[in-house]
Amino acid sequence: MVQPSDDIGRPPDPVDAAGDRPSRGESWASSASVRRSMQSNKGRDTEPELALRSAVHRLGLRYRVCMRPVKAIRRTADMCFTRVRVAVFLDGCFWHGCPVHHTKAKTNAAYWADKVVRNRERDADTDRVLGEHGWTVVRVWEHEEPVVAAQRIADVVRAAASDPETRSGEDNARAR
Repeated sequence: MVQPSDDIGRPPDPVDAAGDRPSRGESWASSASVRRSMQSNKGRDTEPELALRSAVHRLGLRYRVCMRPVKAIRRTADMCFTRVRVAVFLDGCFWHGCPVHHTKAKTNAAYWADKVVRNRERDADTDRVLGEHGWTVVRVWEHEEPVVAAQRIADVVRAAASDPETRSGEDNARAR
């Protein structure tokens, strides 16, 4: 079957547990107000991200923001330290199932529970794939104190900088 031209390059619509797809324009949101709320969630530059980036910057570290560490896979790190191959992901407690602060959704509970499971599986896969490509992954929960998390990130980055195996090819050439 030939797809209409407006669907080319667009990911398929999600499928519910019964295998049904919502029709175009429909949403998994339980109401219009929930849909508006979900649409207002920012994909980057959230308050926790800005606080963490500021704390890391105050420690004298420089980084790239919203970057794909491995171009071949669709996974975007919140912060990347490219020379030492360290990728930082700031995970939201609700979206990634924080063991301390995650709360179960009251509406569409089954959908959201499955969504969180899929997010966690994707996170584990991301960690594995990046590790296979020589990257160190640091995961920070949104509830963590930014200054403490920034120090943890700085420790990992500095340890990676002192290990010639973790530096990027360009830096390895300079180190020889």
